[in-house]
Order: sequence, then C-alpha cells, then structure tokens
Amino acid sequence: MTDKLGYIHSVLTGGTLDGPGVRYVIFMQMCPFRCLYCHNPDTWFKNSLGAKTVDSVYNDILKYKDFFNFSGGGVTLSGGEPLLQAGFVLSLFKKLKEIKIHTCLDTCGYVDLSDDIKNAITLCDLVMLDIKHLDSQMHLKLTGKDNKKVLDFLDYLYSINKKTRIRQVLVPSFTTDEKYIDKLIEFLDKYRAIIEKVELLPYHKMGIEKWQKLGLEYKLDVDEPKKELVQGIRNKFVKYGFEVI
Repeated sequence: MTDKLGYIHSVLTGGTLDGPGVRYVIFMQMCPFRCLYCHNPDTWFKNSLGAKTVDSVYNDILKYKDFFNFSGGGVTLSGGEPLLQAGFVLSLFKKLKEIKIHTCLDTCGYVDLSDDIKNAITLCDLVMLDIKHLDSQMHLKLTGKDNKKVLDFLDYLYSINKKTRIRQVLVPSFTTDEKYIDKLIEFLDKYRAIIEKVELLPYHKMGIEKWQKLGLEYKLDVDEPKKELVQGIRNKFVKYGFEVI
C-alpha cells in the first residue's frame, strides 16, 4: 500500500554526507535511543504534523532523479530511527527500486527483525549502522539502552552479505582511547567482508542549543576531540586496511 503514512521530521535535498553522491535525505521521527550527544533531540517523538504518504514523498523525490544519475547519489532514510516505521520504509524502497534509484538506510540497529524490516534491508543498497559503543554498560550510559539488539542487527547484515558502512562517533572519555579503538578494529575485522567504509564522526556541541530550546538538560560534559586525536584514530584504521571517511 503506497498510501501508508510516514512521520517525517525534515528533508534535506542536495545532501552529501549521508551516503554516496548527491542525496535526498529524509529524517524520520521517533528514536529508541536518548543519546547524550544527540544533535537532533527534536526527532525523538512522533508529531502528526509531519505525516506524509509514500506517494507524496516518492513524487517529490522524482524531481531530483537527474541529480542522482549525474552524481551516483540517491535517497537516504535517516532519523530518528527510520526502521521504527518499517512499513513506510519498505513501501518507499519498493517504489524506488523499480526505477533504480540508489537507497541507503541510516540506522542505529536497535530494532526487532520483523519481516518488514528484513524486506526493507534486502531492498536497500547500503546500510549505514551506528556503533555507539561495544561495551553494553557504556552503551547504556550513552544511549539509555544496551547494545545487544545492535550487535544482533550487525550479525544479520553479515548473514545476508549486505553492504554496510560503520559509523562511530568519537566521544572523549567514551570512544577515543587507544584501548577502545584497538578493540573496535579487532571487532570489525570479523565483518570486513561487508564493511564498505568506516566513518569516524568527531563529537561536537552543535546540538546543545536544541536541547535547551526543548527544555532538556544536556548532561554530557566533555570537550570536542582534538584534530590530532581524530587523525591518529583515522590513521590506525587505515593501517589495518579499512577505508575511512
């Protein structure tokens, strides 16, 4: 049913940071995590004002098809967490697949693997999976949830040989020390066959103003990582044969 509603926070046309080429990026509403460093806390909850049908979104995407063809781009569903609206994602991906538009799914992986979710993953060309932390207790501290579902999700991607980009936010005191980076590289080595790239995202404070406007307390008290630290981490991944962006 292509009249299925999706609850959308915002749309970015001409995006270049959420997958290959020039992309039409749809930020979906709702998220199971409450990340301490979240820069879009306004996506956490459902707001019916953002409700759109699959057909209306699809028709708007068609306006940009030439840009996708020229740049090797396509459509990325991000969030929030798009797989909390798996029926909408699946319906949209089916239509985009029919006209050969590249699809990308940016997900935290904290979902139960329903049939709709499995089918949506099958249809998408690239999954971008956020690894918040490998340690379950530290993951709980950072996001409010443990990481079991996330790691199970990665295992599923591996089992179906789905092309995947791993995203790791570099948060001082959490994910930047040498011991953690070594552990992460060793862990990801097991999934190297599906990992297209590793994307290292330095923590930033640009979302704090949104927290304040929403009346939320921003509790993470760390500095942004120094460029030298980030570069050193990138170099280590490259040394072990990962393509890093």
